[in-house]
Amino acid sequence: MDHPLPQLNQLFDYRIPVELLDDVEPGCRVTVRFSNRKLKGTVLAVRDRAEFAGKILPILDVVPPGPVLAPEVAVLVQRIADRYAGNLADVLRLALPERKVRVEKEPPAERLPVAAPPFDHWDRYNAGEAFLRALRAGKAPRIAWSAVPGEDWAARLAEAAAAAAAAGRGALLVVPDQYDLERLDRALTAVLGPDRHVTIANSTGPTPRYRSFLKALRGDVRIVAGTQVAMFAPVVDLGLVAVWDDGDKNLVSLHAPYPHAREVLLTRAELAGAACIVGGFARTAQAQLLVETGWAVSAPGRREALRAASPRVVPIGDDADLAIDPSSSTARLPSVAWEAARKAVAADLPVLLQVPRRGYVPAVSCQRCRSRAMCPECTGPLRLTGPRRPPVCTWCGRVDDPHRCAECGSNRIRAVVIGAARTAEEIASAFPGIEVVESNASERLDAIPSGARVVVSTPGVEPVAPQGYGAVLLVDTWAQLTRAELTASEEALRIWMNAVALCAPTGTAVVTADGGLPVVQALIRWDAAWFAGQELEDRRELGFPPVMRFAALTGPIGEAEKLAADLPGDLGVEAIGPIPVDEHTERLLLRVRRRDGAALAATLAKATAERAGAKAEAVRVQIDPREIA
Repeated sequence: MDHPLPQLNQLFDYRIPVELLDDVEPGCRVTVRFSNRKLKGTVLAVRDRAEFAGKILPILDVVPPGPVLAPEVAVLVQRIADRYAGNLADVLRLALPERKVRVEKEPPAERLPVAAPPFDHWDRYNAGEAFLRALRAGKAPRIAWSAVPGEDWAARLAEAAAAAAAAGRGALLVVPDQYDLERLDRALTAVLGPDRHVTIANSTGPTPRYRSFLKALRGDVRIVAGTQVAMFAPVVDLGLVAVWDDGDKNLVSLHAPYPHAREVLLTRAELAGAACIVGGFARTAQAQLLVETGWAVSAPGRREALRAASPRVVPIGDDADLAIDPSSSTARLPSVAWEAARKAVAADLPVLLQVPRRGYVPAVSCQRCRSRAMCPECTGPLRLTGPRRPPVCTWCGRVDDPHRCAECGSNRIRAVVIGAARTAEEIASAFPGIEVVESNASERLDAIPSGARVVVSTPGVEPVAPQGYGAVLLVDTWAQLTRAELTASEEALRIWMNAVALCAPTGTAVVTADGGLPVVQALIRWDAAWFAGQELEDRRELGFPPVMRFAALTGPIGEAEKLAADLPGDLGVEAIGPIPVDEHTERLLLRVRRRDGAALAATLAKATAERAGAKAEAVRVQIDPREIA
């Protein structure tokens, strides 16, 4: 039933009228009457007799074009609803796109054959060639793939999809964003040929999404690529699932029950007996856990492939190098970084400078006592929006003029984090005559032409250079490493490796961080698997995900604790918090052993339904929250 109320999270019996007997079947959409309202619903099963003893209302109508919920997706939807303590109706809304009548009238497409790809590039990886061979044989190998620098990862995924298709099976490939999807779309067309796959993403609009959905549902194509909205796509005879860069937050659904595409695809692999690729330049602790439990095999680059593809990585400690290099105090770049940039420009190659934040100076502190500059009105962090402008509060927008430090009374401030706009301004003055361009989330550059130029980019939106960058400079790295989050180091390595992967093998990558840090050592050696193993061990000792299962309860003050108080004692739930979110809301974390995760989710779903039925204050439940700090 298309109804979001938790207390209605159950199956309802309806009678099939004689005139609809031939039309009603599992997976079709129907119109029914519920509480004097007409609602849409999805038929999950057809039985000879009803389990409900009371009056059973008839189905009013069947919504064309027939079954749209494939049987295997119906099982998956229920599994994901259970795992994330969600409503079945909410997950069905994620799985079934908006109907477009005009698309249903289009003739079905001809199914075209797909040729098997060569092994040429996968043999650069441990277990890579064996993986592709097993895939072509119709088996279900599973790998955690760590790509070498400069790898055309989209082409490798396309080759894996072609191998699955050559064995007569389908493939589902999920990437973080539209930019990655466009790259994967081009690679699939190049490897498979035209009209042999479809893409599914919200950004394309509801009509193209529904058209691609129907093509996959009917088996016109068996290879689907998409963003996280494609994770429930109805691929016929699914033989391969793949997720690229699984640490990217874009892979988490923004809609309840907030499933992660990686977890949905892992569940699909289990249900369908399909092969699986969890890939990226970096590796998450979750992917490493798959390796350590034997569910997947590690597939890093071979030593000779890494030597041939890796640029030189130079670490620079922030404080020490700034102390001995006064010229870097204005641009916040040590001399070795300037030298690498000048060498690249002289060779007519571009330079990439990755800055953690957008804007001018996103954060400032007192120059005298180094205390963080805070708003006297709401205590929010202050920032600078341009030269010779007073600081502005990030939260309330108040202009703090004149500014006085609350700790020492000084009116002088210094940058804590310099944004991309200010950095681009500094670089332009240091490289007169060289084009300086900026790439950020709102004004993203997908690629740049060949030739010398400087690209200042925030993480995740770095454009591709035709021959690779001559230098990649990672600045203000401590702003990533000191974030108060469990995944701070893992996320820092992920965005650094994604940037350094764009560097030419003959280029230099400079990271302004202490080379003795494990995360920097992993970058220098290009060994994401080693770092993921260290992270996993640390989390095991501390009792953090993915070794333990967490749930976040967010609601009005006191309500999350009331919900948690009703949980059974045999679950072994440990409560952490509550943590204030704002003056009206708090967040409570619940921790259980991993094997008790399913029981916790089921208990929370039941408790949420009971509270909704009693008209208690709503508490949002999120299983495996991305942030637990």
